Amino acid sequence: MDWGTVTTEDLIEALREVDWSSPPRPLNEFFSRFTVPRSSNKWNSRLKCNLYYYRTNYFIMIVFFLGLGFLRRPLAIVAAMLTALTIAFLNDSFAGTFSEKVTRTVRRFSPHMAAKMRPPLTPVIRGRPSSKRTIYICGRPRWVFVSLFSAASFMLWFISCGLLTLLWAITIGLLATVLHASFRTPNLKARLNTFREEFRAVWRNYSEL
Repeated sequence: MDWGTVTTEDLIEALREVDWSSPPRPLNEFFSRFTVPRSSNKWNSRLKCNLYYYRTNYFIMIVFFLGLGFLRRPLAIVAAMLTALTIAFLNDSFAGTFSEKVTRTVRRFSPHMAAKMRPPLTPVIRGRPSSKRTIYICGRPRWVFVSLFSAASFMLWFISCGLLTLLWAITIGLLATVLHASFRTPNLKARLNTFREEFRAVWRNYSEL
């Protein structure tokens, strides 16, 4: 698969669809080999490939920089956790898994309340949903949780006066991510076949809509 033909929109949609629960890649592989891309096309293809393959490692690295920036600000750490949870809700797999686990926990104490947390049924016409599938969390549309957690995290950022620290931490984390993805050589072709097939399957689902 030629990663040069994958658009940024396709990559973002695939990152939203793919399961993020997979463990990070080993450090000896993550820091294995670095080379300068020979052309802008090679750099573009390598960047997209590494961003998808090492997505969990990059997420942990950004969280690590955020943690370093807020060691002396406990309230800002809570805000950072809420912000990370808000971003995680944008991933379809995480949102579904989170909703399922919360519903199971509530069912142990109140089956009646757990029944109200089930997502509504989507009407199906000729074997296909009548509209694009809406993601629900605990029986509510995803945007409700995203809005609530975003508002709460913003208030905590404002109270803790950690907005400037947040910007610096995110900037350093994103810069480190782009630098690693640009210079890390994806030379393990045999081991990359699995995630390429995974991405191709996700990409194909969007192309059929």
